[in-house]
Amino acid sequence: MGTITLEGLEFFAYHGYYPEEQRIGNKYALDISIETDLMLAAEQDKLSETVNYETLYSIAVTVMKEPAHLLEHIAHKVIISIREKYPDVKKVIVKVSKFNPPVGGVCTRAAITMEG
Repeated sequence: MGTITLEGLEFFAYHGYYPEEQRIGNKYALDISIETDLMLAAEQDKLSETVNYETLYSIAVTVMKEPAHLLEHIAHKVIISIREKYPDVKKVIVKVSKFNPPVGGVCTRAAITMEG
C-alpha cells in the first residue's frame, strides 16, 4: 500500500454560492491524495501499474471548468471521477480551498476536505 499526492493545484474558476462569485471568478486550490497498492509499479517500474499524476491533474481541470455552488460538490465530483478511472484505489482524499472567500472580513482561504 502507498500514497500518491498532488498538492497545491491552482485554478481560476467560476464557483460560488452567490451570483457575483460565479460571474467574476476566484482562485482555488486542490490537494488530491490517493491510497492504493503501489507494489507492482515499484517492482515493474511501469506507469500502467499505478495512478498517473497527469490523469489526476486532467480530472481536476475537467471538474474545475464546471461551475459549482459548493466546495463540497467540487470535491465529490473529483472523488467520483477518480474512482471511475481507477476503481481499485483504496481511498481518495480531496481538499478544496477558495481564496479570499466572501465572509464579511479577512479570510485568506476557506477549505473543505472530503474522503471517498
